Amino acid sequence: MTDGAREPAPGGTGRADGRAATVRVPRPRRHHEGRIAAVRQARITAEPAHLPSEHEQAAFELGLVVALVLGAPDAAHGLDLLVNARRIEPEGAEVFGALLYATGKEEGAEFWWRFAAGSGSGTAAYCLHLHHLMLGETEDADYWRAWSDQLATAERPSGPRSLRMGRPLLPEDVRRHLTARVHRGLAPRLPPALVAMIDRLPVQDGDEERVPNPWGLTSGETSACSWEDLPRGPADGRGGPAG
Repeated sequence: MTDGAREPAPGGTGRADGRAATVRVPRPRRHHEGRIAAVRQARITAEPAHLPSEHEQAAFELGLVVALVLGAPDAAHGLDLLVNARRIEPEGAEVFGALLYATGKEEGAEFWWRFAAGSGSGTAAYCLHLHHLMLGETEDADYWRAWSDQLATAERPSGPRSLRMGRPLLPEDVRRHLTARVHRGLAPRLPPALVAMIDRLPVQDGDEERVPNPWGLTSGETSACSWEDLPRGPADGRGGPAG
């Protein structure tokens, strides 16, 4: 990544002819030393969070951000751009990373958030900050917080951003269940049918892990996966596991 620059889209997405593309994400270089130092100092001197530890607070906040990303009015449009557009859109990578995190695939989520952050997504960079802080990796956490702050102050195109509010990415009961879990201090989780769907996605070899690729996943499929066909549980008055 370079200062304020957008990472170019990988050549040849391959989605038009049904072949999976390979996305390569370079390891971040350590720029913005002054900004990173300021972030580190602010973290060290910050007021205590409402949860007992910094790690627990980061996990709670990351769950909130993931629930917000998946419930955003343009989340479905972002995912479909990632899968079907001629060039990969960072908003779609941000959404796909959130889906992976909510199905327990944290390494895959990190990979796609890194791609989205390198392409200009401040939300993805902030997710990476919280993810590394949750793991106790404070150096990486400070780097991504600095990068998120840098993107927040970068010059943006003039005019309002248009939102594509068609089909929601997830059914209403799933979005409500996600939010209820997070507010009870639990990790966000998605219905078993959607987890199984993501388990069947093609994978590519990442730097140190096998990373799910989104090719073939559409918002029409995610919006059809509900808790409704499961027995009712005490979580939020709807179907779904209590925990």
